[in-house]
Amino acid sequence: MLSIRVNAGIAELAKSERFAAAEPDMVEAIVEGVGQFAAGEFAPLNRVGDLEGAKLENGVVRLPNGFAEAYDQYVEQGWNAIASPAEFGGQGLPFTLACNVLENLGTANMAFNLLPMLSVGAIEAIEHHGSEAQQSRYLPKLVSGEWSGTMNLTEPQAGSDVGALRSTAVPITEGEHAGKYRVRGQKIYITWGDHELAKNIIHLVLARTPDAPEGSRGISLFLVPKYHVHDDASLGPRNDLRPVSLEHKLGIHASPTCVMSYGDNDECIGELVGAENRGLVAMFTMMNNARINVGNQGVQIGERATQQALHYARDRIQSARAGSPDKSPVAILEHPDVRRMLLRMKALTEGARALLYYTAGQVDRGTIGDEAAKARGEILTPMIKAWGTDIGIEIASIGVQVHGGMGFVEETGAAQHYRDARIAPIYEGTNGIQAADLVTRKLGLEDGQALIGLLEDIARDAADEPKLFALAGDCAAIARWMREEASLDDRLAGSVPFTTMCAVAVAGWQMLQQLRAVAAGASPALAETKPVTARFFLDRIVPEASGLKASAIAGSDSLYALPADKLIA
Repeated sequence: MLSIRVNAGIAELAKSERFAAAEPDMVEAIVEGVGQFAAGEFAPLNRVGDLEGAKLENGVVRLPNGFAEAYDQYVEQGWNAIASPAEFGGQGLPFTLACNVLENLGTANMAFNLLPMLSVGAIEAIEHHGSEAQQSRYLPKLVSGEWSGTMNLTEPQAGSDVGALRSTAVPITEGEHAGKYRVRGQKIYITWGDHELAKNIIHLVLARTPDAPEGSRGISLFLVPKYHVHDDASLGPRNDLRPVSLEHKLGIHASPTCVMSYGDNDECIGELVGAENRGLVAMFTMMNNARINVGNQGVQIGERATQQALHYARDRIQSARAGSPDKSPVAILEHPDVRRMLLRMKALTEGARALLYYTAGQVDRGTIGDEAAKARGEILTPMIKAWGTDIGIEIASIGVQVHGGMGFVEETGAAQHYRDARIAPIYEGTNGIQAADLVTRKLGLEDGQALIGLLEDIARDAADEPKLFALAGDCAAIARWMREEASLDDRLAGSVPFTTMCAVAVAGWQMLQQLRAVAAGASPALAETKPVTARFFLDRIVPEASGLKASAIAGSDSLYALPADKLIA
């Protein structure tokens, strides 16, 4: 709740007409209710989902027992509709609260939570780019969760370079499907691409129309339902699409990652979303939403791994405390290095959560017309996606370490968190792509002031925190160097350490806001713990980020000192 109140500023959002329903009682009911639901319905399925996973049987994706019932409860209780538009059955509440719903569900079960996470993005894309007929036909069922959504970008030869895709969409000029398109092609890595939990699946598919321009300029977006949908939203026969196989993955085993085939019989019917050759514009609406929610996954896995490590360290008795006259064995959390690891886990998780909700709050302000906040939200998105998922892996790895040898044994579950977390820096645009986005397009927003202004705000507010003040100043200096002096190669070479520096600066700033709020009595329950974790972050994590400055400005020459043939020799 502290991050929602302090970092997102939910009370200020509730003063707007758009979010007037986000009153304190409503917010508290949502936060408490979804926590109870996640613990009761999603969490018990986390282990069985990892052990049994999703299976493709006779062309149908099957999930372990319990998943269908839990999803039915999710839909019945309305958790999918939190931030969706009221005119289509949603509650119209802030994105901030939808983030909290996903945080709780993903902490309980990251793999399962990918199902509603992708649906939220599909709703966003259709809401902003679909026709009125598409919105009225598809959104109510997507908003309720009765139907789920996917996005289909990647092909075997087209990963991050979506401009290389080959899927086609041919206009239909006659018959019952006139005005629609015949879609044909294969897509890979499609999260929850097929399953039986929802009654229909709405696939958003990138493809090329005949004579479309080469590259990304020739990509269009198509809505392709698993089952055809009549004008009254009732379901018709199955469309010509199928899951060919499921990927065998390192983690998130309960999330069916499908290879999808469209139009094997040349009868896969889809509808154009938006204008021809403008598919990436529509898809990025969905992807930007997803990138924040993937950053959220770093918080989720961090919280789950931290909780488990803390409980294990409390119960595991081993060795006497160093230097203690009492030689009786103690819980391992009493040993200095274990205590360091546990505090690092807590501080990183809380810092990423503070960054997440600050980002969500800026997105919500952009929704109600604050253009400066909208730009700031764009700046923050690659930070939370990249750094949030990086620290998710770090925290899960530390969690394994706290467990010692038992962490490397699957039965404790610590290894699952590490395996599950590893995908998050890869999908929805790799973290390298996020960093590249920050130092190219985002660096130029508002003639550079969107980013530099944020860093200057941090420096002004952190004048009494020398480490944070110095980090914000270093970030601003690097941003100016990248804009005014550095070549494109130099910017890209330093993009990852620079993104980490900026993310830690913002997270530290938001932890400082929490520290001040708790000192002023905002959350008595955190009066003892928050000062410790916030100080750990400000005194230890922030200086580590400052140490990345040399790498951020080192330039690209050393990266190309060896020609490719010598590098691989």
